Parts: sequence; C-alpha cells; structure tokens
Amino acid sequence: MSESAIPSLLIVDDDVAHAESLQDALEMDGYECKVVHGGAEALELLRTDSFDVVLTDLVMADVSGLELLRESRSLHPTTPVLLITGHATIETAVDAMRHGAEDYIAKPVSLPELRAKLSRAVDRARLLADHEELKRQNEDLRRQLDERFGLEGILGHSPQMQRVFQVVSQVAATHATVLILGESGTGKELVARALHGGSLRSKNNFVAVNCAAMSEGLIESELFGHKRGSFTGAVAEKQGRIAYADGGTLFLDEVGDMPLDTQAKLLRVLESREVVQVGGHEPKKVDIRLVAATNRDLRSMVSEGTFREDLLFRLQVVSIELPPLRDRVGDLPLLLEYFVRTLAAEHGRPVTGISTEARAVLARHDWPGNVRELRNAVENMVLLAQGETLQIDDLPDTVLTGGGKSRGGQLDLAGRSLAEMEQALIKANLELMEDNRERTAKVLGIGERTLYRKIKEYGLQ
Repeated sequence: MSESAIPSLLIVDDDVAHAESLQDALEMDGYECKVVHGGAEALELLRTDSFDVVLTDLVMADVSGLELLRESRSLHPTTPVLLITGHATIETAVDAMRHGAEDYIAKPVSLPELRAKLSRAVDRARLLADHEELKRQNEDLRRQLDERFGLEGILGHSPQMQRVFQVVSQVAATHATVLILGESGTGKELVARALHGGSLRSKNNFVAVNCAAMSEGLIESELFGHKRGSFTGAVAEKQGRIAYADGGTLFLDEVGDMPLDTQAKLLRVLESREVVQVGGHEPKKVDIRLVAATNRDLRSMVSEGTFREDLLFRLQVVSIELPPLRDRVGDLPLLLEYFVRTLAAEHGRPVTGISTEARAVLARHDWPGNVRELRNAVENMVLLAQGETLQIDDLPDTVLTGGGKSRGGQLDLAGRSLAEMEQALIKANLELMEDNRERTAKVLGIGERTLYRKIKEYGLQ
C-alpha cells in the first residue's frame, strides 16, 4: 500500500447497527469500508479479497473473532487484525495477541481510541509491505542456520537448547513480547539479540537496560528521559532509552529488580505506546518490541506484592526458559571446542585443543556461573597455557578446588546397584567424549576391548 492510497478496512460484526455506525464514522475519516455481519461471510470474502486492516468483533454466533483471526493470519499474514471485545480482561488481550492480533478495543468503542489504533495498524501494514523482501531474506537465513551450533552465537545440541532455538526461530519475526528466564550466565542477552536480529526491526536499535544496576530515580531517567531542570543535576534534556529504541527492540535485563513505581509507568507505556519524560508533560509516540529477562521467580514476587501481575501478563506473551549448564552437560564438548578455538584466535595464542583429563575435570564442575563462567575459565587457560593442548595444570584454581561446587558426575548414588552405576558412568563419559571410545576408555581407566564389551552388555550402541 502506498503512502497516498486510501486504506481499506473490513468490518466484521453481527450487530448490524453497531457495524454500520462504525462504517459511517470511519468512512468520514477516509477509510474505504466493507461491512459483513458474520465470521463465516468474512472468511469467504478473505479467501478472494485482501484488506489493509480487519476490524472484527470477538464474540459472534457463527465464527468467533479468534477463529477469524487465525484464518486471516493464514491467508494474509501481514494484514493487521483488531478485535472488539465486551470482555476486556488482560487475559483476553494476551490470548488475542498471542494468536497474532495487532491490538484490541473494549466495548463501548471509543472512536478516538479506535482511530488511534487503526492509524497505528495502517502504519504497521505499510511498514510490513515495505519490508517483504527483507522478511524473505531473514526466512532464508533462518533455514540455513546449522542448529548443531545454535543461533546467533548461542551453542548447544541438547534437547533443551534445541527447544530454545525452535521457539526463537518461530517468534523472532513477530512483534510478540518475550520473557526470557534463566540463571545468571545462561545467555539471556544473546537470546534477546537473536530475537532482534531475526526480526524486521534488525536494522534499528537494540537497546539494553540492566534494571538491577540502577536506583529508582536513575532508572526512570534512563528509561523515560528527562527535561532540563526536572531534578537536581538535570542540567540538560535527555532522551530516554525507550525513545531511543523507537522502531527497534528494548531489552530489559533483570526486570524483576525494577521498582514497583517504575513498573506502573512501564505498564502505561506498553498500553498507550507513549512515553513522557521525567518532568515533562507531552507524550511521545513510540513503537518498540519489548524483550525482558530475569533470574527471579516473578510469579512468587507477584504473590509477595513486589511485582505487578498486570505487568507480568504483558511480559509473558511468549516465555523462553534457558537451562543451567549443569543440566546440559552433554553440550560441554561443543562449548569447549568453540571457546578454545575462538579465544585462541582472539588472543593470538597457539592453543589447538584440550586434553581428555582436563575435559573430565571440567565436566565434574557444577558451573554456578553457567556458560559465562565456563568461557572465563577457558579464556584463563588459553592465556596462561604452556603448550598447544590445555592440560589439568592449566585449569583455574576455582575449578580445581571446587570453587563452584563439584558434582561427582550426574549420578545419584543412593539406592542404585553397582551395575546401574557402571552403566550410567559409561554412558555419561561416552556423551562427554562425543562417543570417542578410545578417550572414554582412557578416562575410565579400562581397556578399549573391555569398554566395547560393556557397551554391548548395557545396550549403549
């Protein structure tokens, strides 16, 4: 649709009088309106015609607004759909947006609100049309990703990480708000950057804010900006991070540490898509995709009264949970290989690999700092290594002395037979050594023939 084209609008409402009153009002605003009085009739029309925006009632006798939304998204993926509902709960809104709705509006319909939301929808439709080629290129790029090595620098071939890659690939190109959960060091910001990089916003700013690193007064100034003289020390006007992220992605790290008052102001921004500077009065329109992350249990915080439930509903349209490194030890060989190679190249060191014995010690470490701690340990080893292969002597003291906690392997000893223990031990070491039987036998302290016999005995081929 060109900038000068008259926007076309399909109005779907089985309340004839209500539909026609909307038509009269919106045609006066310059929209070209087509009205139908049921979801089934709308579906037939959408199979042959296209519109710039679809405005539909949520509850109808034949086909519901959500069913129509799903079909419209299937037939015309870039056409925005707005839902009119008389049941304006936050859960309804989240459910609608999860299914791809552009927005929703509650009955009785406020015409100024409807006009504003339709205007944003038309702008979004134009933006999507202009970026169709970019979207095709992004989809081609995602199809070419080697999932064995992860997505945008995130590594792992364990089932937990494959699930993460799948969800990231599915939601990156959408406008959905995403909440990333996981312990410190698991790679939450890498996932946020991957979501931004795979979206239509990738050419615009990715703005990261660490909510745990700032006081209440400072975080509001950083997020919303401030006017000159709005508080002591405000010697000049400042643009906030939200305004700077306009058209791009705002990443709120450790959102669970955000003060309650700031949470309320952030919620208003998300609902109105407007930001007001500290000390200012004029709202500014913003178009941001929000990605948030936390290592805290937000549901428990809601129960304790330290996190707003309505904000949590807004944040968790899609949730991605990153597993701790101790729960995906099978990814350790891949991570070690990657870090040794890239860090040796970065620092100009002649390190080419890591010994079997050193791998075994690293596998027994608990890694409370997760992938970040592992990377730092490998970097320390690469910098101080005396040879081309990293050895046990090159391991940092924190790993050798169990400075995180040593796991004694993944085995729960109590109540298990020796045969069960032996089978589990052989299986864990085969995974660690990537099925290299020579190295596995060396770590276990047995001969290769004995290992082959045990593998056959326990059915581990």
